[in-house]
Amino acid sequence: MKILYAASEAAPFCKTGGLGDVAGSLSKALARAGAEVSVVLPLYDEVPEWARREMTFVRMLHVALSWRNQTCGVYTLTRDGVTYYFLDNGYYFRRRELYGHYDDGERFAFFCKAALDMLPALELHPDVIHCNDWQCAMIPVYLKCLYQSNPYYQKMRTVFTIHNIAYQGCFPRGFLSDVAGIDDVYYRNGLLAYNDGVNILKAAVVLCDALTTVSPTYAREILTPYYGEGLDAVLRDNQAKLSGVLNGLDIETYNPASDEFLNVNYDADHLDGKRECKIALQRMLGLKADPDVPLYAVVSRLAEHKGLDLIGAVLDDFMSESVQLTVLGRGEWRYEQLFDQAKRRYPGKVAVNILFSEDLARKIYGGADILLMPSRSEPCGLTQMIAMRYGTVPLVRETGGLADTVRAYNPMTGEGNGFSFKNFNAHDMLYTINLARETYANRPVWETLMTRGMREDFSWDRSAAAFLKKYTEIIG
Repeated sequence: MKILYAASEAAPFCKTGGLGDVAGSLSKALARAGAEVSVVLPLYDEVPEWARREMTFVRMLHVALSWRNQTCGVYTLTRDGVTYYFLDNGYYFRRRELYGHYDDGERFAFFCKAALDMLPALELHPDVIHCNDWQCAMIPVYLKCLYQSNPYYQKMRTVFTIHNIAYQGCFPRGFLSDVAGIDDVYYRNGLLAYNDGVNILKAAVVLCDALTTVSPTYAREILTPYYGEGLDAVLRDNQAKLSGVLNGLDIETYNPASDEFLNVNYDADHLDGKRECKIALQRMLGLKADPDVPLYAVVSRLAEHKGLDLIGAVLDDFMSESVQLTVLGRGEWRYEQLFDQAKRRYPGKVAVNILFSEDLARKIYGGADILLMPSRSEPCGLTQMIAMRYGTVPLVRETGGLADTVRAYNPMTGEGNGFSFKNFNAHDMLYTINLARETYANRPVWETLMTRGMREDFSWDRSAAAFLKKYTEIIG
């Protein structure tokens, strides 16, 4: 089976968030499972020099985008059994940031068009093109609206994955003809129309052969107005081809037994090292070095949908107990201020770092006791999986992938691998925080929760098997 995985980022070449991790890890897992996998990416400035040295120039393309005729260099390299193709256009991709430019719609329309034009030029014929988020949504649109009469493309099938439905690729109506080179008839028939403009994610939902999200619960949630971001009706109309495949975790990278960022390595059978990591972390953060005080952690982008308002609402009650809190992340100014002020009010109990550091994040996963993740919405979430891998017990709100990965601890039966609450309510969260604190005092029970989480199977091999089954279904 031949798979072309189309993404706007992929680790280790270019990454801003979870999509980069997914594209980098899932492609390798698919190759391990026996598929012939290629990944197509833009050649950004961010792609490191070591990767550029490994690349081979393949050929130059001329890509028509409406009235524009742009050149596109194609480079390739092979890594971990996966062939990567990098599409080079200096005007579109030699910029300091991957996203956030005024012409992002044009940039990624070009990328999608070039990815398809590359196939006959390189004599590539994938059975399935797996497209991700709005940046790649024009691929199924072009296949059905522009290339439908070309025999070379007619047997190709598409899978479209929504990583976060809040980002949809919405543009003015003129985007169709002036930028994308698509006939306005597809606006007039409603396919691409949305709120007097164009919505390319909506069109990809309708035109793809299979539609997935990054967790089973999120696949159900986006069918409702609360989570659907205005597309719930369209998604319900296409529910028959919608499914949720839970993201995986790179268990080689995130492994406390070999992680070089940790002060001491450990595993599920030898937990003493985690205790040492905690004491080292407390000292580094300026907290009292006491292994018996439960250390809660927030490792997150500081954004509204992460549920940080709940923490702010009960912070004083939270801090009135014998607990510690460490926060790592950056984002909206109001949340940066919330935690900065908490650090000032509770010296020795609260440690805050308004930044992102992979080194410090790993040390927190290794040293903290409880990960606090009260998200309002969370399509999948990798943080709770990483935390469990490191024996840090997650405390989450039951939404999206959090509900699929964290099973609430039941004091009566002893079942569960973490703590959770259902309603988006600060005092429901506080009750669960206190339950976790009380449970922490019972070391045998706590160590059972730790080791249960550490032995969960969050590997990408599980996710790859689900996708291979999906590919087989749509190929027929």
